Amino acid sequence: MKKIMTVFVAALLLVGCDDLFTPAIENNKQVSDGLNDPLYAEGILANAYTRNPYNSQSFNDVATDDAVTNQTSNSYLKMATGSWTANSNPMDQWSSCKAAIHYINLFLSQVDQVSWVNTPIVNTMFCDRLKGEAYGLRAMFNFYMLQAHAGWTADGRLMGVPIVEEVETETSDFNYPRNTFDECIQAIYKDVQRAKELLPLDYENISSDAQVPEKYRNEGANYSQYNVVFGSNFRSRMSARIALAFRAKAALLAASPAFAEGSNGSWADAADYNGELLDMIGGASGLATQGNTWYKNADEINNLTGGSNPPEMIWRNGKDATAYALEQAQFPPSLYGSGQINPTQNLVDAFPMANGYPITDAPEYDEQNPYANRDPRLALYIVVNGTEMGTDKKIIDTSADNTSNNDGLNRENGYSTRTGYYLRKHLREDVYLSSTTTTGQPHYSPRIRYTEIFLNYAEAANEAWGPTGMGTHGYSAYDVIKAIRKRANVGIDNGDAYLESVKDNQAKMRELIRNERRLELCFEGFRFWDLRRWNMDLTEPAKGIRINGETYQVFNVENRTYSDFMRFGPIPYSEVVKFDALEQNQGW
Repeated sequence: MKKIMTVFVAALLLVGCDDLFTPAIENNKQVSDGLNDPLYAEGILANAYTRNPYNSQSFNDVATDDAVTNQTSNSYLKMATGSWTANSNPMDQWSSCKAAIHYINLFLSQVDQVSWVNTPIVNTMFCDRLKGEAYGLRAMFNFYMLQAHAGWTADGRLMGVPIVEEVETETSDFNYPRNTFDECIQAIYKDVQRAKELLPLDYENISSDAQVPEKYRNEGANYSQYNVVFGSNFRSRMSARIALAFRAKAALLAASPAFAEGSNGSWADAADYNGELLDMIGGASGLATQGNTWYKNADEINNLTGGSNPPEMIWRNGKDATAYALEQAQFPPSLYGSGQINPTQNLVDAFPMANGYPITDAPEYDEQNPYANRDPRLALYIVVNGTEMGTDKKIIDTSADNTSNNDGLNRENGYSTRTGYYLRKHLREDVYLSSTTTTGQPHYSPRIRYTEIFLNYAEAANEAWGPTGMGTHGYSAYDVIKAIRKRANVGIDNGDAYLESVKDNQAKMRELIRNERRLELCFEGFRFWDLRRWNMDLTEPAKGIRINGETYQVFNVENRTYSDFMRFGPIPYSEVVKFDALEQNQGW
């Protein structure tokens, strides 16, 4: 993909010329040149791939009650503390996604005319695959735009974004009105269906002609030709499974409380679309045993080759073989990191006891020994006072009273914690940093994990059919949550008595599912969107812990400044000013 993009950019920039100052216009690359230059044509689609919002980790958790940052210039910090406006929006997806959709539409207008290869049936397969990728990508970008910019207008309509499926040129009328939220959801579904019909579920090599899909086999395609087009070399591309995952995510959004009143989304649809993906891996029994530690499974990561996925991943970024930038940003100062993301006491309190009971319901919870006998995920995801960390098993001291300790609360070095906690999730602790030496380790980041789909299903199934209802699937919300907590070693010694106590209570199961989602997906960019789609309070102050000797005192670290209308993001101010057909969401 990088090679394709390089050629595409070079083709746009390089022109033949008679001399240095007078380019020969006839040698400028035009879109139509892609008809006889397949690499150039594919580069148009590659441009869309590069705009995936999840090509890197944003840590927008800083805008929620789950984290703060010690970076005073952080845009999410500014957003959460009162500087979020329609022309200053770090959550904006408008320009990038619209640009990606433009390139997709441009590609779709040309793809059937491009000569990809000389063999007709292979040319047909290439054309089908690339069209399928384009439709899947357009569904993805429309989902991200909808999530960021859908909202209620002043006259009480739930609106989405403009649906653009034709090529725009310099003569186009760009003054489009917004489509309704429902129309946008249906456009996503339609594109996913097109992708499903054209793409394989996954890109894998086959070994016999009998495995070639009938529509191609009847035209004379053999398995070698099929592998050239749909084989394992394309594992990182949009596939039918990935496209179906975006349909599942869109269905959950449409059924959520913030959107349900103005849409036709249903919890049953959301459960079924997410369940369709889970049925492919055996339902609740298909939960990856190491899925909650994907970021530090060294053997698993080291053995990822050729775009292959571990069991937890539906789609992932490429592997960086010797990375250490994340550790430099997030390790505590004593490990030569900048400690940028600081989990809050709010999030720490959300982790139950090891027996599965919330700390508010557990008599054994000790406020002056708060990390004893807790959910093991707390130690996996968050550095607490006394954590052993790094290759040298250094004990991290986050206390406030040890002034010689660079890791302590609010030290003057600018890199210490503001909450009494540091981030542990995502980090490879076999990375070594010092003032003179760095030793990196392989990393990758997820775009879509199966754990998200399991939690999507649990939420939707509980709302549609109750905690133990299964619909047309062979497992319930209860079954999924039981599997997730068992994987985390929660409630192992008592049969998860807390889960058993709530399995007949839809409201309590809802609360538990939302909390499990908060824990399992923390620091992966979900909390902000989840709070909004649940119509929950965005203004919960971010809290920390001040440790002096044996005394633990909770304190407010940072207030959250959001108005009620901010449950729905704005249309960019620059767009509303330019195009009077665009209606702004109420309040912005």
